[in-house]
Amino acid sequence: MSALVAPPAQGELARQLAKGAAELGLELGPETRSKLIAHLELLDKWTRVHNLTSIRDKGRSVSVHLLDSLAVVPHLPGGRMLDAGSGAGFPGIPVALAMPAAQVDLLDSNHKKCAFLRQAIAEIGLKNAKVVCERLESWHPAWQYDCILARALAEIAEVVALCAHLLAPGGVIAAMKGIHPFEEIERIPPEFRVRRVHALAVPGLAAERHLVLIERA
Repeated sequence: MSALVAPPAQGELARQLAKGAAELGLELGPETRSKLIAHLELLDKWTRVHNLTSIRDKGRSVSVHLLDSLAVVPHLPGGRMLDAGSGAGFPGIPVALAMPAAQVDLLDSNHKKCAFLRQAIAEIGLKNAKVVCERLESWHPAWQYDCILARALAEIAEVVALCAHLLAPGGVIAAMKGIHPFEEIERIPPEFRVRRVHALAVPGLAAERHLVLIERA
């Protein structure tokens, strides 16, 4: 195991994560929790130089980044997944750690962020994720995705426009939003429809969160 990954859960961050994961109904082993905390530690280290996140308080980051990402896990189909506009790896890295049977591609067009993502994958020993340094609309792999995750990427209609060519038959676009996006949903292109909207309760986060699952009509 990498030196970055601490021995099983110790300290306040680990306790906060374990408690939050339990509230979400997720069974995360000590090694998985340690890797999640290691991701935050590496992000903190890189942010001092590269300003990858505006959240500097690691205690707050457990809720804002880790638990917010993990809250969607019970509602995702698994399979081949794409984190569109992954940034610092949220939600993609927590999702990959919580869903080891899934394959998660972390896509971002920013080379500095892609360098961070590659470093994070290597240092925490994440086997089921890889980095794609491309623009979303220009990424044309030989496969399509069962689930495309979009967190703070764009309005839903724009996300659909950017991702439609990457969505496998029967797949879903999973748009992570704050308050219920009624107006955005009204602007979804007619060839797509909402499968379901899940209201999420993120431990430690005093804000509304919703997951909108979108499929082809």
